[in-house]
Amino acid sequence: MTKSAGPSSVSVTLAEIARIAGVGRAAVSNWRRRYETFPTPVGGTDTSPQFSLDEVEDWLRQENKIKSPVSPWDRLWPEYEALGDRDAAGGIVARVGLRLSGAEAPHVLTALPPLDGPQSDLLDRTVQLVGPGCGPQAFHQLLERWLRAHVRHITVTPEPLAELVATVARSVHCGPVHTVLDPACGSGSLLLAAGRRWNGGERALGFRAQDSDPVLAALTTARLALAGQIASDLSNLAVAVGDTLRADAHAAARADVVLCNPPSNERDWGHGELATDMRWVYGQPPRTESELAWVQHAVASLAPEGVAVLVLPPAVAARRAGRRIRAGLLRAGVLRAVIALPPGAAPPYGVGLHLWVLSPEGSSGQRDTQPEVLLIDATHGLHPTAGDGGGFDWASVTAQVVKSLEGRIGHGSISIPVVELLDERVDLTPARHIPGSRAATMVDLRRAWARFDVHMGELHDASRALSTLAPAPDGDAIPLISVAELERAEAVEILTGQTLPEPLVRRGERGEDEARVLIGPPLPGLPELWLPAAAVARGERDGSLTVTASQDVIVCTLARSFDARIETDAPSVLGPQVLALRVDPAVLDPWFLAGCLRAPANVRQAGTHASTSSRIDVRRLQVPRFSLAEQRRYGDIYRKVSAFERGIDGLKAVGSELTSSLGDLLAAGRLPGA
Repeated sequence: MTKSAGPSSVSVTLAEIARIAGVGRAAVSNWRRRYETFPTPVGGTDTSPQFSLDEVEDWLRQENKIKSPVSPWDRLWPEYEALGDRDAAGGIVARVGLRLSGAEAPHVLTALPPLDGPQSDLLDRTVQLVGPGCGPQAFHQLLERWLRAHVRHITVTPEPLAELVATVARSVHCGPVHTVLDPACGSGSLLLAAGRRWNGGERALGFRAQDSDPVLAALTTARLALAGQIASDLSNLAVAVGDTLRADAHAAARADVVLCNPPSNERDWGHGELATDMRWVYGQPPRTESELAWVQHAVASLAPEGVAVLVLPPAVAARRAGRRIRAGLLRAGVLRAVIALPPGAAPPYGVGLHLWVLSPEGSSGQRDTQPEVLLIDATHGLHPTAGDGGGFDWASVTAQVVKSLEGRIGHGSISIPVVELLDERVDLTPARHIPGSRAATMVDLRRAWARFDVHMGELHDASRALSTLAPAPDGDAIPLISVAELERAEAVEILTGQTLPEPLVRRGERGEDEARVLIGPPLPGLPELWLPAAAVARGERDGSLTVTASQDVIVCTLARSFDARIETDAPSVLGPQVLALRVDPAVLDPWFLAGCLRAPANVRQAGTHASTSSRIDVRRLQVPRFSLAEQRRYGDIYRKVSAFERGIDGLKAVGSELTSSLGDLLAAGRLPGA
């Protein structure tokens, strides 16, 4: 049963309680189970209950779970969430920014969803809450919460990437810049970066923007206004709402610079109705190549000496369907450079995005000679850093890119004649053309062969030990015990992973004083995740993070990638969908447990495998009822099985690397005869 909240009461979810208390949601769920005095839900559902904020605050204070009163922002934000409408909440956030900036934007406000009485009151109270001089900071906090709540539906260009895009444009464009256009502006990150690069001259920079989402268009206006990039009367801003490809609001204008991170993999972008569009100078984009429609739109929007920089998926450089348009851009000398970035720079984090640099025909002196294209492979510019930025040393990546754009061609870049790219594939992927970007050096080969020998030795030792084993003859069935029974007997403790503090998570190689984040089995090509050691220690103390200990059995519960392995790099942090089984060593051997848990026959009976999101119920997994001495004997065998598996995986990985490197060296004529 739930009781009704009073008319002025604010309701909060478990996630909001966790934010207020500064802990993870799992910690709040544990409080709810452990404390009979925890407040009773006042609304919501069984799976998503809501609680009275006043009662929650009283309880947190009584149990010494909170050191300071709930902030006014924490009292206000649940009202935004209670709207249950992305556009309504986003519209109020945008209006807050516009009011705080003093910008007059009637045409932008008209496109937003109208406000009812309670929403108008929420807007007024939000603006009143902001103290003098705190407008930009307060709006940023509000915007960040709204974006975080809708992260699955809104792709935001990270600030470091936006700065790099603007830097590339400024490095290529030599003349004065009066107008910058973003035809798919989103929340305005690229325009803000452009303002920081070019504003401040004798003439204020003019911004043009368009987006099909009226809320994002309004947020772009508010962000530019609060950053001081536009005048209060919006005289240097023209932002439009609408589908840019179908109805370009700035078709008659020409921009000095176009910056764009367009939507990708779209199918309904207007392929049929735009078949005769004048923008398709270099070929009609296939239905599956919406990105090349945006490329040609950007070129068509440029002034004669203008420059466009677009953020594109790497597949655009090589997909067969787009080769004719790529060839057209090359022949016309429009495509100036393709820059490959490391994976993890921006969503989607699993792939390395490309930057395409374009300028209209006749805007470069090289048009009078044989045209060339600059290819830059910055995928090796990944370095551990102590701060934010996704694990990138963005300064290093930017320095490499700018150096190459300035004509200082070196390792990782090449200026290649267009004619050499006009084959049947027209593949513009930088790594395929840059000498040395893929081919190994002699030092690389020696290191690879050394790793190969190590794995061969490990595999030989393990196989020699395992090959002597033979199955025991059939006999009486061995009694089994489930993990659930082991848990009840306190032989094992099950620790669940929790939601991670995303702003602190860093991707890439391990830096100093960092702990690994475990989110499942390691996947080749994807950067690892790390958290600062101080944040891990703090999270372990307050219960917001689950931290492993040596010899814990780490279990990924997703059926499609189920795995059980021994923790050898503690302390690590458990993310969602990962468990740790902590055993009592006087009763249970961890290696024996891990070996039994991951047995395929055991796993099949503990999960449905009905879909890719199916999970394994670890408590249903079973192990034989053996004495501790027998467990240790089996655990020792599993150690050898693990070494055998590790050797096979290592040989496969280093063998593939060696085969690729030797093939590249052979094709480059760099392998001397024996």
